[in-house]
Amino acid sequence: MRLILTLAALLAAGTASAERLTLDRLYADPALSGPGVRALKVSPDGARVTFLRARADDQYQMDLWEYNMKDKTTRRLVDSKALVPVENLSDAEKALRERARTAALKGIISYNWSPDGKQLLVPLAGNLYLVDLSKPDSARLVASGSVIDPKISPKGKYVSFVRDQNLFVIDLATGKERQLTTDGKGTVHNGEAEFVAQEEMHQFTGYYWAPDDSAIAFRWYDEAQVPVARRFEIYADRTDVVEQRYPAAGDKNAIVGLKIVSPAGGEIREVDLGANKDIYLVRADWSKDSKSLFFQRQSRDQKTLELIAVDAATLAQRPVLAETAQTWTTINDDLRFLESGKGFIWSSERTGRNHLYFYGMDGKLKHAISKGEWGFDDVLAVDEKAGKVFVSSNKDAAYDKQVYELKLDGSTADKPKRITQADGWHDASFSKHGEVFVDTWSDPATPPQVGIRRPDGALVSWLEKNEVNESHPYFKYKPDQLPVEFGNMKAKDGQTLYYSMIKPYKFDAGKKYPVYLSTYGGPHSQHVTRKWDGAQFDQYMAQQGYVVFRLDNRGSSRRERVFTDAIYRNLGKVEVEDQLTGIDWLGQQSFVDAKRIGVYGWSYGGFMTLRLLSQGSDKIAAGVSGAPVTDWGLYDTHYTEQFMDRPSDNVEGYKQSNVFYHVDGLKSKLLLIHGMADDNVLFTNTTKMIDALVNRGVQFELMTYPGAKHGVSNRLAKRHVQTYIDAFFRKHLKPESN
Repeated sequence: MRLILTLAALLAAGTASAERLTLDRLYADPALSGPGVRALKVSPDGARVTFLRARADDQYQMDLWEYNMKDKTTRRLVDSKALVPVENLSDAEKALRERARTAALKGIISYNWSPDGKQLLVPLAGNLYLVDLSKPDSARLVASGSVIDPKISPKGKYVSFVRDQNLFVIDLATGKERQLTTDGKGTVHNGEAEFVAQEEMHQFTGYYWAPDDSAIAFRWYDEAQVPVARRFEIYADRTDVVEQRYPAAGDKNAIVGLKIVSPAGGEIREVDLGANKDIYLVRADWSKDSKSLFFQRQSRDQKTLELIAVDAATLAQRPVLAETAQTWTTINDDLRFLESGKGFIWSSERTGRNHLYFYGMDGKLKHAISKGEWGFDDVLAVDEKAGKVFVSSNKDAAYDKQVYELKLDGSTADKPKRITQADGWHDASFSKHGEVFVDTWSDPATPPQVGIRRPDGALVSWLEKNEVNESHPYFKYKPDQLPVEFGNMKAKDGQTLYYSMIKPYKFDAGKKYPVYLSTYGGPHSQHVTRKWDGAQFDQYMAQQGYVVFRLDNRGSSRRERVFTDAIYRNLGKVEVEDQLTGIDWLGQQSFVDAKRIGVYGWSYGGFMTLRLLSQGSDKIAAGVSGAPVTDWGLYDTHYTEQFMDRPSDNVEGYKQSNVFYHVDGLKSKLLLIHGMADDNVLFTNTTKMIDALVNRGVQFELMTYPGAKHGVSNRLAKRHVQTYIDAFFRKHLKPESN
């Protein structure tokens, strides 16, 4: 379960000197944030920066663009509408997009560079196109038929992809397509990641090229033993009965294998993953010389994570290192092999904070690359020649994201050099060896600005300055932009909790205002961030006269392990305690009406809303719970067991974590929302909640959306969700406005 972006705002507001935000405008084109760019990549030769940009007439339709570093020009390379006017996606592609949280997007949503920087591989609507940069208008169709996860091989000799649960390659010299696996059908899949790997382990690929193009390592899995969840996906005009292999907490997972095959075909060799088949294959990577395949194996209880090396010629294995934890080990994408072959970089939270370490290829620790009372988020790039590693971190402010430089030799381990300077949020995409990076920066008052920078942070050129001038979509709303305040308070155990707050439009310290508290509260996410809110939902609510409040409780991400581990074996306990601490703090503010506090949350936030209403109805007037987990026994294995252990090993914890253990205390006004085709948090969670409330005689409001998945990606449905949320809070927190 990963953070679903907060669903946004509402109906038209009154007239002021500048135009006020309205729900209609939030969902109209062009996007208020300005030109939307995503999937930024520096070409292998460093000559170009490519990106996906939304169309001016449809902020969800993506085309492929380039910025030429030499002549500083920008042009559209591929018009998605011209290439495929009408998209028809396969069920497999729809599922991948749902897992990757890109279900709302259309057109081109991914692409790959050829290693020589002369071609781009573009998947679109199940077809696969090669785009020659010298003539981008003549995109060449190279494969079709529900193609997923396409790649260009590292040396550029092949194109690979998955079709109908089997792995294929195309020899670009001859144009010949070759099927490498044949057993993919029914419950057997090749070259794909299983459901929990996609949803919880951020594994959206299932195969891995050797750097010299000599072999492909690929995941094989059989989900025959995974229980079938028989779901009814209710659409406006039909009901589909879906038998989904869904491993709920305590159930059997798919049997996973790792195999190696030559792109020329022939023998498929199987890597031994160990005698215990009840494990997670979380990552696989090749050494730079292609002689060794490394895989990461995580135990079912997730307390052990092992890195194991496999000789590609003989399949002989040797353990390299292992991480252990009393709670859970965290998986990541930080493993980097040096091109010199002298060793690799590995991240670990063994000290209580996430730090980097340098190991020899034999698995012996050489030194720490980072250390101290801070932690990093991700490895962004390694410049081996210059002896530098670039990482992202919130070292200087918990709610910011900055880029830092570390020396590979460990000499700056406790004093990283900050590269990005402007306070706020920096998402960085580096070139292969760190020669340049694309910096996407924003803060709560500034829509994303995209610049190309040198490794020292110096600006080379703007790719998208995105100034809010008279031609910008947000220009006429900018005068009423309300400032976001940041602060902190103490949890009951003394740990620091960070919050953000927006005071209402035309704030009068002598008045008392209702509160709109937005929560997520779950692990792997951070809700309090100093960045632009693309939906502008919080701004809208503040303009409607609410104090808008967020607080990151214990268990939230980008903090030390003592902070995140506090939720172990009892989800909801400390999270609710911390949110109630925040609510108590709000009630002490002279400008807050403590009798008019409302809470909203989606997904884990929906669970939090129900728990907060059940345990704090004396402090919370109303709540909106979207797509909530109500019974952790219904949610998937990897996520749930990571924090809760298996149900048989933590009976009391599961009982107390579920909403139903506390529901007798729910007295506040409640709106339940759920998509009727949700394959992540199954609709059963809400039907069980409905039954529990009915049996207790509790009145509530309910809105379900035909055909909607977990994120309710349809634009009109999203708008309807916001309309309902606004009306609900107006009725219960601001009755005088009705």
